[in-house]
Amino acid sequence: MIIELSDFFNNPSLIEIGWLRIQYYAVTWVLSAVFIFQYLKNHRIIGELQLTTDQVNDIVFLYGLIFGAMLGGRFGYMFFYGLDQLASNPLSLFFIWEGGLSFHGGLIGVIVSLYIYSYQHKISFLRLADSICAAMPIGLGLVRIGNFLNGELYGRPTDGTWGFIFPTDPYGFTRHPSQLYEALFEGLFLFILLMFISAKNNKHGVISGSFLLAYGLTRFIIEYFRQPDSHMGFVALQLSMGQLLSIPMVIIGLILLTKSLRKNEAVS
Repeated sequence: MIIELSDFFNNPSLIEIGWLRIQYYAVTWVLSAVFIFQYLKNHRIIGELQLTTDQVNDIVFLYGLIFGAMLGGRFGYMFFYGLDQLASNPLSLFFIWEGGLSFHGGLIGVIVSLYIYSYQHKISFLRLADSICAAMPIGLGLVRIGNFLNGELYGRPTDGTWGFIFPTDPYGFTRHPSQLYEALFEGLFLFILLMFISAKNNKHGVISGSFLLAYGLTRFIIEYFRQPDSHMGFVALQLSMGQLLSIPMVIIGLILLTKSLRKNEAVS
């Protein structure tokens, strides 16, 4: 089935009044934070850490969304994907209206923000990270839907019987809807997987390690269906930047998961 998408899938705006333009992509970011907050405020790890609803609000919206995902995502995008532009114009780091956010940069930003918060409030960083990792697939799935609605980050061309033609594609190729693949596997599948793992083993670090490992593997595989960034192409060994950045996630996740399980076994 080949689906030719309408012009709606080309940076669609929910509201456009003069200079004010609110895009669906921005709405998915806000909804992500709202749903993550609603999920976390009654989560058992949050109860274990004895965090109040106001504290969860700060963790999600201030430390997680603004300081972590958005600032970290922007910094990461410029360093990983826009280094040439950054070198020629350092101020472009702050040109957020041009777009450009990196998940891997956002993840680093969230980790740093959570560490600062846990240090300030004298709570377990690893345990706090477990709770955030359990909720992150909610945001990942919604934001990928935003990518799809914006007609961006689409997949590689396909000659199969399944594909989409994006109005934003200057070549008009039939492509994999890689944004929907990511929404399904990085979002719904990963959320269910982490819930299952949490039910089986709720020890410190297991959820965080499982998230890093599972997301890294999932992202690495789906990148084979996603069109590499046009200004970068394949970086090395016919791998995209997204794949190269996912490799450390897999390694760190595997190490953290192994250590957490061994430590818990030793304690028991």
